[in-house]
Amino acid sequence: MAQFQEVSQKSLLHPKPKGLMLQYGTAGFRTTAKDLDHVMFRMGLLATLRSKKTKSTIGVMVTASHNPEEDNGVKLIDPMGEMVTPAWEGYATQLANAEQEALCTVLKDIIEKEDINMSETASVFIGRDTRPSSENLSQAVLDGISSLGGNSKDYGLVTTPQLHYMVRCRNTNGSYGTDTLQGYYQKISQAFIKLIKNAKNHTDDQKRLLVDGANGIGALKLRELEIFLESALQVLLFNDGSNGKLNYMCGADYVKVQQKSPKGMGMEAGQRCCSFDGDADRIVYYYNDSVGCFHLLDGDKIATLISTYLKELLTQAGLNLQIAVVQTAYANGSSTLYLEDIMKVTVCCTKTGVKHLHHAAQNFDIGVYFEANGHGTVLFSQKAEEQIRQLAKDTNASDEKKHAAELLENTINLINQATGDAISDMLVIEAVLAVKGMTVQEWDSIYTDLPNRQLKVKVADRRVIDTKDAERRTVTPAGLQDAIDSLVKKYTKARAFVRPSGTEDVVRVYAEADTQESADGLAHEVSLAVYCLAGGVGEKP
Repeated sequence: MAQFQEVSQKSLLHPKPKGLMLQYGTAGFRTTAKDLDHVMFRMGLLATLRSKKTKSTIGVMVTASHNPEEDNGVKLIDPMGEMVTPAWEGYATQLANAEQEALCTVLKDIIEKEDINMSETASVFIGRDTRPSSENLSQAVLDGISSLGGNSKDYGLVTTPQLHYMVRCRNTNGSYGTDTLQGYYQKISQAFIKLIKNAKNHTDDQKRLLVDGANGIGALKLRELEIFLESALQVLLFNDGSNGKLNYMCGADYVKVQQKSPKGMGMEAGQRCCSFDGDADRIVYYYNDSVGCFHLLDGDKIATLISTYLKELLTQAGLNLQIAVVQTAYANGSSTLYLEDIMKVTVCCTKTGVKHLHHAAQNFDIGVYFEANGHGTVLFSQKAEEQIRQLAKDTNASDEKKHAAELLENTINLINQATGDAISDMLVIEAVLAVKGMTVQEWDSIYTDLPNRQLKVKVADRRVIDTKDAERRTVTPAGLQDAIDSLVKKYTKARAFVRPSGTEDVVRVYAEADTQESADGLAHEVSLAVYCLAGGVGEKP
């Protein structure tokens, strides 16, 4: 076939380094940018096949999110803006690792297995972050798409959530929104402005928000959005990419892991601050108190704030819809207790990784999910959306019910249901705080986090760690879970678990206890157990 001849010829321009093996992980492929050219070309091929198979537009995002600037990565986006299915993750790994001479054979096997009609038209949307390597790597994706006769639309510099949004808009024929940046900005800004109008005595001080853009794409796009916000929010933007390095000592991941404010942030006591990550799909909030103590409000606190607000509105509206919060093992124990015991909200736990949370959230009328790292969103079922929109239009409903339904409707329009979106989530949080008349300190005091610590241990092969019970317990290597259990018993209110990283040969360790000293001690002891029992390499923890 002529198509395969073109693939063979063009793939020579994107040669695979001999012996290089990569795995499509929870966030796609991620590694040093210089090793990704062949992967990008092949993901262009795979996206074209996925488009033909689903008869839909597929997205390809070139980004490595919170990784260092010299890294890069790529992930595919399915028709409704969600992650690609596990079977196609497998195809991605096969394609990326096929040696040059076997590439067309692997391609033909996928076509055969999936029964793909190659005469079907293909449409692929592509976007990229601000890394120096992203432009060339995007071109490799475009080469892959064109070599299989696919049609492409290159959005250039966009946040990851914006590309997810565009894909969803295109595949819902505009009912979700318009697949342009202007359409995205207009939809969320209009919803935000309508919600803010319900805030009483909203002073300029309360409107002011300090934002750390991680020197990434989120900073650029926030600047574009500001024009649409009509001064409803006053953003002071730091780490805007004008001189700092992407994700270096800044960004959501840095703030979450280091539990301190980012470099270059001129924050005063009590000021409300937030950080995006490198591709603007994560957000965390924080502030310094009057004695200079740092307070972090992570994904758990965000999920609690939003779910509490939604539950109150559902009660006011008299709507019998089930709301649930989906957490991972990383969720702070205090947040789970607060949601279940005080707010009487359903909580379910699932494996780490947005695809697992997203899938679990779809089982409820309203599913709120945020990983502790600040990646998350809210999903509304069709039934929930219909009931809310109907009530908002119901002229016979009481003023209170109608008002609550209108607030819910505008909240739906403000949320990016395709994926976690730092910009959209920021506006949701700002709107909720304004409508409820809450300060960041009052939000923080809803519950007190148990002190915790995250560490990572380098191992020869992360696959030696196998887990169960939503990653809260290890199955292999033998003896590791027993070691963790006995260590946990030494501390008060303690909990610890380990899991393999989705992207690198490290084992992630999480521990929490009644004091920071105890959490640190437990995390260190568990790290030593991992090092000894799971093939640790390099220096001992």
